[in-house]
Amino acid sequence: MNAPPALTDTIALARNRARAMALPAPALFLHEEAAREIKERLNEVNRRFTKPAIVTGFPDFWRGFMPEAKVVSESEVLDLTPGAHDLVLHTLALHWANDPVGQLVQCRHALRPDGLMIAAMMGGQTLHELRAALAEAEIALTGGLSPRVLPMGEIRDLGALLQRAGLALPVADSLPLSVSYETPFHLMRDLRAMGEANALQARHRRFAPRQLFAEAARRYSAAFSDAEGRIRATFEMVFLTGWAPSPDQPKPLRPGSAKASLAEALGTSEIPLPDPAPNGRN
Repeated sequence: MNAPPALTDTIALARNRARAMALPAPALFLHEEAAREIKERLNEVNRRFTKPAIVTGFPDFWRGFMPEAKVVSESEVLDLTPGAHDLVLHTLALHWANDPVGQLVQCRHALRPDGLMIAAMMGGQTLHELRAALAEAEIALTGGLSPRVLPMGEIRDLGALLQRAGLALPVADSLPLSVSYETPFHLMRDLRAMGEANALQARHRRFAPRQLFAEAARRYSAAFSDAEGRIRATFEMVFLTGWAPSPDQPKPLRPGSAKASLAEALGTSEIPLPDPAPNGRN
């Protein structure tokens, strides 16, 4: 059985990240926001974690977030020992993974029973303005489309990855961030400084026509400018949370086993529904 084609050119992705980190001021504000959110989530968990691990494409930043953690790259095979950790963080790298379920499965295997995994990744609303402007401009100029912005999953589909990976008590939630830039070209420059430039395996290797980005910028500014003339850019950060299965975890009740009705809990009356007609219609 043939493996599906790879979405990401991992060599290009590593090169983009290295170029970003070599800049005098790499754009790491998304990582800073992810770190703040993860810290808040950990503060809400009544537990002290002593054996954390972090999977990331930006090890220098995340070592500073949790110096006691083992930090590993998000390679196809994660350098994590099974059952060695009580906390695994997967930080802003899962959206580039060619096998996101495989990444989560490896994180689960690295956890002790009842260990916690939190993954932060970019969701489907990320850069929807840029995607629209580029698509409209390219269709207008060439009559076709080429892969220029990474496709990202919707939160419902991303949440299902937790169950597929065998994690218990799965939760998926999103944090939309709206950022403004002077022009679309300032946004594109920031994407390069984030290490988030185009690393799609199917991308065109030749230079794009110069007029493409000028036309995309014109359309972007026309459709997504604010009152001050700055353009808006959306980044949707999705957080996936799950626990390694353990016998001590709370379990959902069996259907029909409740001892009190929802009507009683709400202090209202329960209205019985009529029996269905024989043909299945009321």
